[in-house]
Amino acid sequence: MKIRSRAATVAPVALLAAVLAACTSPADSPSGTGSAGSSGGRAVSHVHGLGVDPADGRLYVATHEGVIAVADDGTARRVGDRADYMGFTVIGPKTFLGSGHPAEGSGGHGNRGLIRSTDSGRTWKPLSLDGTSDFHALKYAHGTVYGYDSAHGVLRVSTDRTTWDNRAELAALDIAVSPKDRDVVLATTEDGLAASTDGGRTFGAGSGRVLAFLSWPAADALYGLDLGGGLHRSTDGGTTWQRTGTVPGGQPQALTAVDARRVLAATQDGVYESRDGGRTFTERLPVSSTEGH
Repeated sequence: MKIRSRAATVAPVALLAAVLAACTSPADSPSGTGSAGSSGGRAVSHVHGLGVDPADGRLYVATHEGVIAVADDGTARRVGDRADYMGFTVIGPKTFLGSGHPAEGSGGHGNRGLIRSTDSGRTWKPLSLDGTSDFHALKYAHGTVYGYDSAHGVLRVSTDRTTWDNRAELAALDIAVSPKDRDVVLATTEDGLAASTDGGRTFGAGSGRVLAFLSWPAADALYGLDLGGGLHRSTDGGTTWQRTGTVPGGQPQALTAVDARRVLAATQDGVYESRDGGRTFTERLPVSSTEGH
């Protein structure tokens, strides 16, 4: 069954509204090298996505102010424009998928649909749904793109990144796809985790632990980040959870588990990395959150 009517999807779900409301306006700051988020560098006010490029092992952070590359020594630089990148995922060497909105004053459609970069975020090209869809969550699994289109409150799925199958309508903040079974899709809702066993065509009612973000890098390593920054791991696909630790910095903004032990998470104060399954974290990039839309 569908867990929410179409009418209910036009506004953020009540319990997750605080996370959605954390999206802030881009800060007017210079490009170049430096420490992003610090008072002396460019301001990063909100993070929407995280990934590691297998081409160089570098961390890439999709923000309200463009894509930021972060080196191991902490040096950070904006790699392309100042567009607002919402859904974001790394799918291969130098190859990223994204969505969002163009930089202020640059023209173009307000919703960019699905876009792709093949040069590690320096340039982007539209693939489909330009002007129509705003993907706030993008996951790539089994050669397939799964996207939650927040503009319409619907899960869309594509195997060729051009044509899309519209699946369930639901009010969600994030999704995850089983690395073992392409038909098992999870979504975070105000009522808890909602599960689909038919590729997202239908979802059961949300229940259990309320989480903001999900990442599923291995069959026995599903990670969930709650509204307080608590990180949880499930080895049984979300049936049971064990808290592994707490991400510093308060309200969560993004989560990506690179593998079963390496976890990247963004909060209102910074981007953090764990190499021990979420027990301890180190800061990779500061974030200067401000109140906004």
